[in-house]
Amino acid sequence: MQPASASTDDVVSPHPHLLVSPAARRLVLAMSGLLYAMGTFGSNIGPAWIKIRPLVVLALSSRNRNLFAAVPYLDNRWLPYALIGFTRVMLAGVTLFFLGRWYGVKAIEWTEGQIGELPAFYRWLRTAIDRAGWLMVFLMPGSNVVCMMAGHRRREPRRFIAVLAAGVVVKLVVLWWGGHVFAEQIKWFLDAIDGYQWWIVGGLFAITFLQAARKARGTAPEVLDEIEHPHNVDGLAADPDETAAAD
Repeated sequence: MQPASASTDDVVSPHPHLLVSPAARRLVLAMSGLLYAMGTFGSNIGPAWIKIRPLVVLALSSRNRNLFAAVPYLDNRWLPYALIGFTRVMLAGVTLFFLGRWYGVKAIEWTEGQIGELPAFYRWLRTAIDRAGWLMVFLMPGSNVVCMMAGHRRREPRRFIAVLAAGVVVKLVVLWWGGHVFAEQIKWFLDAIDGYQWWIVGGLFAITFLQAARKARGTAPEVLDEIEHPHNVDGLAADPDETAAAD
């Protein structure tokens, strides 16, 4: 937990210009952590489970590669594929939108740390969201950083949800179609790694744990402190409109 004398720059705090209840802040932070853990587990276990538990993998992690690789093993059961994929991607997108909207720069910095993007990409994406935000959300509905940046740059929530939903539907249709077109290739690849799948899974988990342990030293205390004692520190983050004007 952060000491009372800690600098406000080291505390995860929502944007001072937005009135957000402590319960809503805790929910968004907790959901973000839960979805991140589920997604990481689902992505790592995917090579071993996608053939025998495709819907479970999709519920854990509806990344493009899982949505694509699961299609040949669903026996044309498009309805559960659509329901699970749509719900999982929408839940993550909306959660990250409000995380970016309420926690701004700190949330973006945390996401950059997780995905390893460079500051140059952040600047490009910020400009793209300001100029063509709705198109970016529609074309990249599964992108964590796009959803978070859309929230940070104060896109209107209802319109965001509508555009995100449309983008997710299009993405699911394309990946379902592509999974059928390349069904034989997908099966060949997964059959080829069948004897090594658990070695691959073990390696993925080892890499994840090493990366998480290194990054959690700095970020976990701040997040846990905010969940237990939500702050509202004035002046923590600049107003995105003012930042965009300064650009």
